[in-house]
Amino acid sequence: MKGKSVVNRILSYVEKNLGNDLTLEEIAKEFHYSKFYVERVFKEHTGQPLHRYMKSRRLNEAAKKLVETRRPIVEIALEAGYHSQQAFTQAFHEVYGLSPQKYRKLETFVSIQEPIDLSAIASYGLVRLRHSGGRMAA
Repeated sequence: MKGKSVVNRILSYVEKNLGNDLTLEEIAKEFHYSKFYVERVFKEHTGQPLHRYMKSRRLNEAAKKLVETRRPIVEIALEAGYHSQQAFTQAFHEVYGLSPQKYRKLETFVSIQEPIDLSAIASYGLVRLRHSGGRMAA
Protein backbone atom coordinates (compact mmCIF):
# COMPACT_ATOMS: atom_id res chain seq x y z
CA MET A 1 0.00 0.00 0.00
CA LYS A 2 2.88 2.38 0.75
CA GLY A 3 4.23 2.02 -2.79
CA LYS A 4 0.86 2.91 -4.28
CA SER A 5 0.71 6.03 -2.10
CA VAL A 6 4.20 7.05 -3.23
CA VAL A 7 3.26 6.54 -6.88
CA ASN A 8 0.07 8.58 -6.49
CA ARG A 9 2.11 11.44 -5.02
CA ILE A 10 4.65 11.16 -7.85
CA LEU A 11 1.89 11.16 -10.47
CA SER A 12 0.36 14.27 -8.93
CA TYR A 13 3.74 16.01 -8.79
CA VAL A 14 4.54 15.13 -12.40
CA GLU A 15 1.17 16.47 -13.60
CA LYS A 16 1.70 19.75 -11.76
CA ASN A 17 5.20 20.10 -13.22
CA LEU A 18 4.86 18.80 -16.78
CA GLY A 19 6.18 22.07 -18.17
CA ASN A 20 9.30 21.94 -16.00
CA ASP A 21 12.48 20.10 -16.83
CA LEU A 22 11.98 17.32 -14.27
CA THR A 23 14.51 14.57 -13.74
CA LEU A 24 14.27 11.32 -11.84
CA GLU A 25 16.86 12.66 -9.40
CA GLU A 26 14.79 15.80 -8.69
CA ILE A 27 11.62 13.80 -8.15
CA ALA A 28 13.40 11.38 -5.82
CA LYS A 29 14.85 14.30 -3.87
CA GLU A 30 11.42 15.94 -3.62
CA PHE A 31 10.01 12.83 -1.91
CA HIS A 32 13.18 11.91 0.03
CA TYR A 33 13.65 8.54 -1.67
CA SER A 34 16.46 7.14 -3.76
CA LYS A 35 16.05 7.42 -7.50
CA PHE A 36 16.28 3.62 -7.69
CA TYR A 37 13.33 3.20 -5.30
CA VAL A 38 11.24 5.80 -7.16
CA GLU A 39 11.90 4.15 -10.53
CA ARG A 40 11.21 0.64 -9.20
CA VAL A 41 8.00 1.44 -7.36
CA PHE A 42 6.69 3.58 -10.23
CA LYS A 43 7.26 0.83 -12.78
CA GLU A 44 5.84 -1.80 -10.43
CA HIS A 45 2.54 0.08 -10.08
CA THR A 46 2.19 1.58 -13.57
CA GLY A 47 3.93 -0.91 -15.84
CA GLN A 48 6.25 1.69 -17.33
CA PRO A 49 9.40 3.60 -16.38
CA LEU A 50 8.89 7.09 -14.99
CA HIS A 51 10.96 8.78 -17.72
CA ARG A 52 8.82 7.16 -20.43
CA TYR A 53 5.62 8.25 -18.68
CA MET A 54 6.84 11.84 -18.39
CA LYS A 55 7.92 11.93 -22.04
CA SER A 56 4.60 10.48 -23.19
CA ARG A 57 2.59 12.90 -21.05
CA ARG A 58 4.54 15.89 -22.36
CA LEU A 59 4.15 14.78 -25.96
CA ASN A 60 0.45 14.08 -25.38
CA GLU A 61 -0.12 17.61 -24.10
CA ALA A 62 1.97 19.04 -26.95
CA ALA A 63 -0.09 17.11 -29.52
CA LYS A 64 -3.27 18.52 -27.99
CA LYS A 65 -1.88 22.06 -28.25
CA LEU A 66 -0.82 21.49 -31.86
CA VAL A 67 -4.39 20.61 -32.81
CA GLU A 68 -6.30 22.99 -30.53
CA THR A 69 -4.16 26.13 -30.92
CA ARG A 70 -2.25 28.01 -33.59
CA ARG A 71 0.71 28.67 -31.31
CA PRO A 72 4.16 28.32 -32.88
CA ILE A 73 5.62 24.82 -32.75
CA VAL A 74 8.81 26.10 -31.13
CA GLU A 75 6.77 27.58 -28.27
CA ILE A 76 4.95 24.27 -27.73
CA ALA A 77 8.28 22.44 -27.89
CA LEU A 78 9.78 24.62 -25.15
CA GLU A 79 6.69 24.19 -22.96
CA ALA A 80 6.99 20.43 -23.40
CA GLY A 81 10.47 20.57 -21.90
CA TYR A 82 12.52 20.35 -25.10
CA HIS A 83 15.44 22.70 -25.55
CA SER A 84 15.00 22.99 -29.30
CA GLN A 85 12.35 22.52 -31.94
CA GLN A 86 14.60 19.93 -33.60
CA ALA A 87 14.75 17.74 -30.47
CA PHE A 88 10.98 18.06 -30.05
CA THR A 89 10.34 17.19 -33.70
CA GLN A 90 12.52 14.08 -33.44
CA ALA A 91 10.83 12.87 -30.22
CA PHE A 92 7.37 13.68 -31.59
CA HIS A 93 8.07 11.80 -34.82
CA GLU A 94 9.30 8.74 -32.89
CA VAL A 95 5.99 8.53 -31.04
CA TYR A 96 3.42 9.79 -33.56
CA GLY A 97 5.13 8.83 -36.83
CA LEU A 98 4.66 12.37 -38.17
CA SER A 99 6.33 15.71 -37.75
CA PRO A 100 4.49 18.17 -35.50
CA GLN A 101 3.66 20.29 -38.55
CA LYS A 102 2.06 17.35 -40.42
CA TYR A 103 0.26 16.26 -37.27
CA ARG A 104 -1.22 19.75 -36.86
CA LYS A 105 -2.57 19.60 -40.41
CA LEU A 106 -4.53 16.44 -39.60
CA GLU A 107 -6.60 18.51 -37.13
CA THR A 108 -7.31 15.40 -35.04
CA PHE A 109 -5.92 14.85 -31.56
CA VAL A 110 -4.90 11.30 -30.69
CA SER A 111 -4.07 10.70 -27.04
CA ILE A 112 -1.05 8.51 -26.39
CA GLN A 113 -0.86 8.90 -22.61
CA GLU A 114 -3.60 10.19 -20.37
CA PRO A 115 -2.73 10.77 -16.71
CA ILE A 116 -2.61 7.50 -14.80
CA ASP A 117 -5.22 7.13 -12.07
CA LEU A 118 -4.23 4.25 -9.79
CA SER A 119 -7.52 4.44 -7.89
CA ALA A 120 -9.46 3.86 -11.11
CA ILE A 121 -7.30 0.85 -11.92
CA ALA A 122 -7.97 -0.64 -8.48
CA SER A 123 -11.68 0.18 -8.41
CA TYR A 124 -12.34 -1.36 -11.81
CA GLY A 125 -10.30 -4.43 -10.97
CA LEU A 126 -8.03 -4.01 -13.97
CA VAL A 127 -5.00 -6.25 -13.95
CA ARG A 128 -1.67 -4.49 -13.66
CA LEU A 129 0.81 -5.88 -16.14
CA ARG A 130 4.39 -6.47 -15.22
CA HIS A 131 7.25 -7.05 -17.53
CA SER A 132 8.87 -10.40 -16.80
CA GLY A 133 11.52 -12.08 -18.86
CA GLY A 134 10.57 -10.51 -22.17
CA ARG A 135 6.85 -11.34 -21.84
CA MET A 136 3.96 -9.38 -20.44
CA ALA A 137 2.36 -11.27 -17.59
CA ALA A 138 -0.57 -10.55 -15.30
